[in-house]
Amino acid sequence: MLHVINKRLSVSEQHIAGRIAYRILQHFDQSYRWFSRITRGAQERFEKGQWQATQNAVKERITIYETSLAEAVADIYQDITVHQQNDGFWQTMKQCYARLLDGHPQFELAETFYNSVIGRVFRHQKIDDAVMFLQPSRCYLPGQDRHKVVNSFDPTTTVRQMYQALFKVYRFNVPFENIERDLEHLEVALRKRLTTEQLASVTAVEMLQPVFYRSKAAYVIGRICMPTHTLPFVIALQTNASQAIFVDALLTDRKDLSVIFGFARSYFMADTLYPAEVTAFLQELLPNKKHFELYMALGHFKHGKTVFYRNFLDHLQYSNDSFEAAAGTRGLVMMVFDLPSYGVVFKIIKDEFAESKKITRQHVKDCYRLVKMSDRVGRMADTHEYVNFRLPRHRVSNDLLAELQQTCASSIELTDSELIIRHLYIERKMTPLNLYLEQETDPDKVRHTINELGLCIKQIALANIFPGDMLMKNFGVTRQGRVIFYDYDEICLMKDRNFRDLPKSEDPYAIDTLSVAPDDVFPEQFEHFIVGKRHLKELLKSLHGNLLTASYWREMQQIAQRGEVQNFTPYNPKMCFPRETPGESEINA
Repeated sequence: MLHVINKRLSVSEQHIAGRIAYRILQHFDQSYRWFSRITRGAQERFEKGQWQATQNAVKERITIYETSLAEAVADIYQDITVHQQNDGFWQTMKQCYARLLDGHPQFELAETFYNSVIGRVFRHQKIDDAVMFLQPSRCYLPGQDRHKVVNSFDPTTTVRQMYQALFKVYRFNVPFENIERDLEHLEVALRKRLTTEQLASVTAVEMLQPVFYRSKAAYVIGRICMPTHTLPFVIALQTNASQAIFVDALLTDRKDLSVIFGFARSYFMADTLYPAEVTAFLQELLPNKKHFELYMALGHFKHGKTVFYRNFLDHLQYSNDSFEAAAGTRGLVMMVFDLPSYGVVFKIIKDEFAESKKITRQHVKDCYRLVKMSDRVGRMADTHEYVNFRLPRHRVSNDLLAELQQTCASSIELTDSELIIRHLYIERKMTPLNLYLEQETDPDKVRHTINELGLCIKQIALANIFPGDMLMKNFGVTRQGRVIFYDYDEICLMKDRNFRDLPKSEDPYAIDTLSVAPDDVFPEQFEHFIVGKRHLKELLKSLHGNLLTASYWREMQQIAQRGEVQNFTPYNPKMCFPRETPGESEINA
C-alpha cells in the first residue's frame, strides 16, 4: 500500500511527510519528558509535605498535552500549506510515523498524540484510519516488558524478612515514624489474611516498581501469587506532621483497590517509561476495570479517551440496543442519554437554558474544566470531552433524536448514516440519587446513603469547591454505595460565595424583603431542596446538621483561604493501623 501511495508523491513530498512525522514524534517525546519530570517530583513533594505544590503539579501536568499539541500543529502550518496536500501525503506521513514507533516504549501514547495532531489540523472532520491510528498499529502482548516494571521478592523467606527486603528497595529520603511497629502491623495483617498453608504456597511476590502518589498518600502496589489465584497486595503510606513516614494500612481486597483507582479521584503520579506494561499489570489485579480507566488513573487521560473510543466501537459491534434518554429528571443545562448496555452517559450542553440558569455555554465548559483541574477527592466524577463524536444513526431511538433536535440542534449534525455530536462530555453511569432513594426500602441503606450525601458535600467543600445546585438528581450512587456529584454547571470556588445567616423574623416571607446579592447563599434553606421527603430531611439534619448553618460554610471558606490541603483516605478507616504507642502520642496527635 505504501509503495502505491508513494508513486503519487514526489521524492520531495515524501521527504517532507517523513520530516513532519519525525517532528511530531519529537514533540511527543518532549511532552512525555515534561510529564515524567513532574511525576518524578511526586516523591520529594510527598517527603517534604509540599501539598500545595502537589496540587499545582497536578494542574501543570494536565496542561502539558494541550501545550505540546499546539506547538506540534504550529510546526506543521509553518512547514506546509495544509489544504494543498492530498490524501496520499497524509497516508504517507502516518506510515512514516508508524515506522518511527518501532521499539518506542510509549508507542501507544505517541499514536494518540499523532491522532490529536491530525484531529486538530482537520478540525476533527477527517476520522479515517488511513491517516490516523483509529486502531493501534501493533498488537501489544502484555508481559514482554514485565521485568522492566516489576520487582520480585523471595517468597521462601519469612513474612518479616520479605517486608524488610521490600523496604530496602522502596526507600525514601525521610525516616519512618516507627519502622518496627509498621513491620509488625504488616506481618500481623498478612497473617490474618492468609493461613499458614496459604503462606507456604506463595510462589511469588511481585510489586510494581513505581510508587503511586496522590494527594497526601503513597501506595506500593503489587500482588501475592499462589498456585490457584493471586491476591492484591497494597501498602498505603502517609506522613505525619514531622514528615516522618508511617504505614497506614495493608490492602488485599480487590474492592479496596478498585475504590483507590476510582473514577472520582485525581490521577496518580507513578513514574514509568512503560505505561502499557504497568496498565496491563493493573488490569490483572483489577479485571473489572476497563483498560482505558487505568490509563486515565495514571494521568494519561488523552490516551484513555482513545482506548475508550476503541472499546466503544467494539461494543457497538457486539450489541444491538439503542441510545435513549438517560433515566432520571431532565436537566436544565445538559441533555443526557446513554446506551443501556454500556456503562457511561453522554452529556450535551443544551442550546438554551431555563430562565433560572443565569449562565452561558462557556461558563458551563469552564466549570467542567475547573473540576478537571481540581482534587476530586473521590466525590466528583471525572469527565471526558469529545468533539465530532459519531454515533450510528440507526442505533439512536426516534424519541431521543427528536429530543436532541429540539434541545441541542446547534451541537448535532445528521447524515444518512451518522449522528455527529460536535461537543459532548462522557461520564461514568451511576444511579441518580433521587431514583435510588425512591426505590430503596432498607432503612439501613437509606441512612447510609444520606450519610454519604452529607459526606460528599462536605468533602467537595473541603476541596475548595461549592457545589451550587445540590438537588438530589445531581448526585449518583455507585455500585459500592458511594455518593458522587456529577453536575457542575453551578459550581464555583468557595471564595466566590457569601454565606449568610437567615435573619430571624416572625414573618415567613422575610427573606423576600432582604437585600440579596447574586453571590449570597443562605444555608438554612438547603434542607428545602437537597432532599425532598420530610423523613429524609430529618435524617440529613441529624447526620449533617451543620451543613445547614452559615457558620459551617464560612469555616470551610477559611480553610480554603489558608490553603489547607485535606487528605481523604480512599479505604475504610477501620483498616488503618493504630499508631499511638508509649511516647508517640504527641507526634501522632
